[in-house]
Amino acid sequence: MAEEPTDGDLVAPPAKLPVPPEVEDAVRTLIRWAGDDPGREGLLDTPRRVARAWKEYCQGYGEDPAHHLSRTFEEVGGYDEVVLLKDIPFQSHCEHHMAPIIGKAAIAYLPRHRVVGISKLARVLHGFARRLQVQERLTAEVADCIWEHLHPHGVAVVIEASHACMTARGVRTPGVAMTTSRMMGVFREDERSRREVLALMGY
Repeated sequence: MAEEPTDGDLVAPPAKLPVPPEVEDAVRTLIRWAGDDPGREGLLDTPRRVARAWKEYCQGYGEDPAHHLSRTFEEVGGYDEVVLLKDIPFQSHCEHHMAPIIGKAAIAYLPRHRVVGISKLARVLHGFARRLQVQERLTAEVADCIWEHLHPHGVAVVIEASHACMTARGVRTPGVAMTTSRMMGVFREDERSRREVLALMGY
């Protein structure tokens, strides 16, 4: 019997998935083109490992991040201030070079009537991050998802990440981080609210 997916993991564990022969062949071709021998001992199992690793890296294609926002709560004791989850680590891969994007995110919203469990904010981020991405789109997708499904007064998302396509190749400039943000509702329309949420995030 197949192992049941865990909460937030809507596809079977990658280690249990069969790997199509054409996928393994594609990895062997890449190894050979890079200059090595896919038949040598240390690389014999690499095609299968790489295939399963990429299925895990791109696990977000198998889920709808909005699903994590379907259960909300009204009993919040009259709380009507900013809800913020910051320093959320994530990993993604850029769609241009399929190189790692490693960073952290801060996600905030100003509730209207309902709140969601804070772990769900991280799950929304990971659902979109576990796909081939560009940071700008990732930032917008997370903010738009929260805005559309929680209907808050405002949403603010700030993502800071390092891109291996820049640090490990190309201009090879390590130690550089890219920051993107998306402000919606009161955080976009009211300067004081925007300054407040950015200060809470540490920016």
